[in-house]
Amino acid sequence: MYAIICTDKDGALEIRKANREAHLAYAAETPVVYLGPFLDDVSGDMKGSLAVLDVDTRAEAEAWAANDPYAKAGLFQKARIERFKKVIG
Repeated sequence: MYAIICTDKDGALEIRKANREAHLAYAAETPVVYLGPFLDDVSGDMKGSLAVLDVDTRAEAEAWAANDPYAKAGLFQKARIERFKKVIG
C-alpha cells in the first residue's frame, strides 16, 4: 500500500470545493482504502488530503496522484508518496 499526503495551496479552498465531486467520483473507481481531508484546527476548513491506496508499486501510486482531479486543478502546494504498512485496523 501507499499513502499520498497532500497540503493545499494557501487560499485554495474554492478550488477544493469546485473539484470535490470529481475527486470523490475518481476515488470511488480506484483502489482507495482510506480517503479524507486534513482540517484546520481553528476554522475546521479542509486544508489537505490523505489517501491510502492498495497498489503494489510506487508507479501506480504516482499515476493515481497525477490523475486525481484535485492535482489536475492545481490544488496542492506539496504532495508526498510514502509506502504504507497497515498494522491495526
